[in-house]
Amino acid sequence: MRRRLRSAAFPIHRHALPQLATDAGLVALAYYLAYRLRFDGGIPEYYSDLMWRTFAFAIFGSLFCFAAVGMYRHWMRYSSQREYVKIAYGVVLAVLALIGYVAVVQPQLISTGEGFVARSIPTGVLVLFGLMSGAFLTGTRFLVHLVYQRPWNGFRPRRDARSVLIVGAGNGGRLLLNELLKNRDLGYRPVGFVDDDPRKQGMAEVLGTIEQLPEVLDDVEPDEVMIAIPSAPGELRAKVVSACRSRGITVRTVPTVFELVQTGGQLSSQLRDVRVEDVLGRDPVRMEIESVGGYLTGRTVLITGAGGSIGSELARQIARVNPSNLVLLDQSEANLFEIERELVEERHVLFTSAVLADCKDEERMREVFAEHRPDVVFHAAAYKHVALMQQNPVEAVRNNALATRMLTEIAGEVGVKTFVLVSTDKAVAPATVMGASKALAEWAVEAADVRFPDTTFCAVRFGNVLGSSGSVIPIFRRQIEIGGPVTVTDPEMTRFFMTIPEAVQLVIRSGSLAQGGEVYALDMGDPVRIMDLAETMIRFSGRDIAIEIIGRRPGEKLHEQLFNAYERAEPTPAQKIMRAARPAVDPAWVEYVFDKVSALVAEGDAAGLAAAVGELAGGRAAVVEATAEPPAQPAS
Repeated sequence: MRRRLRSAAFPIHRHALPQLATDAGLVALAYYLAYRLRFDGGIPEYYSDLMWRTFAFAIFGSLFCFAAVGMYRHWMRYSSQREYVKIAYGVVLAVLALIGYVAVVQPQLISTGEGFVARSIPTGVLVLFGLMSGAFLTGTRFLVHLVYQRPWNGFRPRRDARSVLIVGAGNGGRLLLNELLKNRDLGYRPVGFVDDDPRKQGMAEVLGTIEQLPEVLDDVEPDEVMIAIPSAPGELRAKVVSACRSRGITVRTVPTVFELVQTGGQLSSQLRDVRVEDVLGRDPVRMEIESVGGYLTGRTVLITGAGGSIGSELARQIARVNPSNLVLLDQSEANLFEIERELVEERHVLFTSAVLADCKDEERMREVFAEHRPDVVFHAAAYKHVALMQQNPVEAVRNNALATRMLTEIAGEVGVKTFVLVSTDKAVAPATVMGASKALAEWAVEAADVRFPDTTFCAVRFGNVLGSSGSVIPIFRRQIEIGGPVTVTDPEMTRFFMTIPEAVQLVIRSGSLAQGGEVYALDMGDPVRIMDLAETMIRFSGRDIAIEIIGRRPGEKLHEQLFNAYERAEPTPAQKIMRAARPAVDPAWVEYVFDKVSALVAEGDAAGLAAAVGELAGGRAAVVEATAEPPAQPAS
């Protein structure tokens, strides 16, 4: 890897050697011509002797002075008014250094054959040397600047064009470059690329690597940086943002791979500001949805909660594998309208059926299943706002648990091939009504797999998804927009985060892995401190906003887990998907649990229901302990 040649005191750009050689030649020419022009009748021997004895110092001393004022921190092609001011400082310093050198070293330089002593360089020579050095250096840089400011392929930018540095010289970067060059009215002037691929380092436009980005930014001083790597991991985006924010440079990014697939169109028209979701995002799972979702091709697929964060993304990705009929079910008219309009009008997906219905309504659900005869069901409809569900336990259990049990029965009775429940990490050792209701839903799926052997049932458990409804990120964003404070419940609280497209892709993959009754858990990576998240979002906003610690709400856990104490994480053939190995649930016990819960819901006994679901969640662990030994090393 090529490194920047620099010392602590006199930085020299890593590409400055040709520049140094050119300047050395220009200084030598200026020094010689200064004598020739001063003595147009011929240089006297004693001054000729002085010239040659000081020739080396005039060159190397000048280069040293030029480096001292920072003339070699930048490419000549990026010379600006500030660079020309540096040349003036450097030339003055070089002339003064030459005068001092002659004054100090003169006695040792006297050697003439005519008895004359040249005590100092003539003033006229010094003036001419300074003027010509400045003219040569400035003229050379101006000419190089003109050549390079005729951007690639004869492109002429607007006078007010913003200079842009592109991160990523791959296909995405080249595509973005071509669009910026072809669309002059966009008002951008590309100045080069930054890329880590060593095979691209020899290209004229590649100015350095990601690690060298701070130096490149100092060299080029762009108005804006564009990240043109759709698959860039969060760590890379964070480095770029950090380097640019500290210099006051705007950072924008092309969409992620998932966003590009969804929206299509020109990259330049989709550039957006970097969001905290981009920085928190992990290395993307490289998974071809056409292959992992192949089991959905030509099938009728029903998605409940199709207008929500997870449901709508399921619809977008499943539409790509061409099911025969994509049934979108949601009780929210507005959400259902938006996802249907997006698929039909924007993506031209013509095999959709929009069903406005409440998945708690058994009669309506039987009508929907009878009419569409789905082969695969993704059950994503759920209430998930923890605090709100704590205040409304009856509706939480009715919607999340009882509706799931009812749907599994209908699916089994009509012969659905695969039923996938979208679950949550809050179902693990649940401490809230919402978590307990989702734990009940998982048990319903397990029990249904025993009762209906012709249908494959499974559940997929994962944590927070970035930017989804109810996620902490939109909450923090709104608090920042109104000026704060940003409220954090506990400084040590952590949560798992995953992007919506990645989570949905893995949910679809889990459906293809299911053999019956499994509970899958997605590898969420390392947990993120909520305090760190808040601080990062405030830095992104560029505002000075306070953080207020408000204390944990009832039942809110400090850290979430993906596995219960009686479960063991087992690998699967799919990357980032684990199976929760645990003793089989007793269907009779599940029937008892749901009978008890159903009675409390029918009575509207909110307090009794909240207490009961907590007891039942603990009862599951007790049942397991009574029937089987827990794993020796429980996963967390």
